[in-house]
Amino acid sequence: MTQPPQTQQGQELPVEGTLAGLDLLAITTIGPVLHVRLNRPTKRNAISDRLIAQLHTAFLNLPPDTRAVLLSGEGDHFCAGLDLSELVARDARAAVAHSRGWHAAFDAIQFGSVPVIAVLHGAVIGGGLELASACHLRVAEPSTYFGLPEGQRGIFVGGGGSVRIPRLIGTARMTDMMLTGRIFDAADGERFGIVNYLASTGEGVAKGLALAQKVAANAPMTSFAVMHALPRIVEQSPSEGLFTESLVSALASTTPEAQERLQAFLQGKAAKVVKS
Repeated sequence: MTQPPQTQQGQELPVEGTLAGLDLLAITTIGPVLHVRLNRPTKRNAISDRLIAQLHTAFLNLPPDTRAVLLSGEGDHFCAGLDLSELVARDARAAVAHSRGWHAAFDAIQFGSVPVIAVLHGAVIGGGLELASACHLRVAEPSTYFGLPEGQRGIFVGGGGSVRIPRLIGTARMTDMMLTGRIFDAADGERFGIVNYLASTGEGVAKGLALAQKVAANAPMTSFAVMHALPRIVEQSPSEGLFTESLVSALASTTPEAQERLQAFLQGKAAKVVKS
């Protein structure tokens, strides 16, 4: 087994236990960051039943000292979507169960214990776009292209895309993608709102890792609130949202870590916000 590469941000170390046995994922740690790579490069990291199960297992079994996850894809593509070679005839009940399995895996990413930063390159198609939309931040290299070809293949999104993707790019753009097969690139992705950061070719992982390490330094309760409370507040009425905000704000600001950080700022020991 080859040793994981050393990056400028730290050495990647192999994992042990349950995560080490997930053969369709390459998983390493870099300090408090867990790096999860989709590891089916010859299949363009297409999502098979085994891969979705292993993703679910990985995010349910994060090492206790993990503070952020970096998600990327081996080879030339992030993820080309559903592995169509595994499509089998299913009755409606089995098809619903299959879709719900994807929902459970992606819910474990979006509503898990730590923030997830996705690094995108090459194809981010169908289920790959659904996977990316379940992450909290997305970095894209110039080779990245997005598509939802389900409409041309006689199927419909089933991995949570109809819920998550319109919240990022709008219903009209998703409608266009599904009805016409429209493809858009990384620059469009940033303009449309699904890409948070653009990176140069080959620099996506380094950019994503830097962001993950920055996020890992946040107070855990703050990250938890952003991940779990913010998307729910957005769905509430204004009065309900404001009340929920008060409760979450009170919980976050009264933790010992928050009190220490606030005192450090007041004593001039913490950096002030400046324009970079």
